[in-house]
Amino acid sequence: MLYLDTHVVVWLYEKDEARLAGRPMELIEENDLLVSPIVLLELEYLYETKRIAEIGRVIVDELAERVQLRVCPRAFVDVIRRAAGIRWTRDPFDRIVTAQAALLDAMLLTKDGDIHTHYPNAVWQ
Repeated sequence: MLYLDTHVVVWLYEKDEARLAGRPMELIEENDLLVSPIVLLELEYLYETKRIAEIGRVIVDELAERVQLRVCPRAFVDVIRRAAGIRWTRDPFDRIVTAQAALLDAMLLTKDGDIHTHYPNAVWQ
C-alpha cells in the first residue's frame, strides 16, 4: 500500500515521466495506490489558482481508471485526530496527508523534504 502526496498525483496525471523516473515509478507500479480525501481539496485549490488545468475529481477519476488509484475510505475523524498531533508543519494538507498514511504505518510517496524529515515511511529515492 502506497499513499501519494498531491504533487505526485499531479505528475502522474500529467504523465510527467521525468519527475517520476526511477524508484518513484517502481513504487507506483508495485503497490496499491491510495490518496487521502484531502488531496481532492488540495487539487481544487491548485485548479482555482491556475496551477493545474483540471479539477481534482477529473484527475482522481482518470487515475482510478489508469492506475487503480483509490481514495482512502478510512474515517476522516480518525485522520484528523492523528493530524492534530503533528506539530512540525502548519500546512494542513501536509498534516492530513501524512496522518492518513501514518494511521496504517504505510509508505507515503512524496518529494517534500519536511515530510521526509518527520515521517519515517516517506519514500522517494
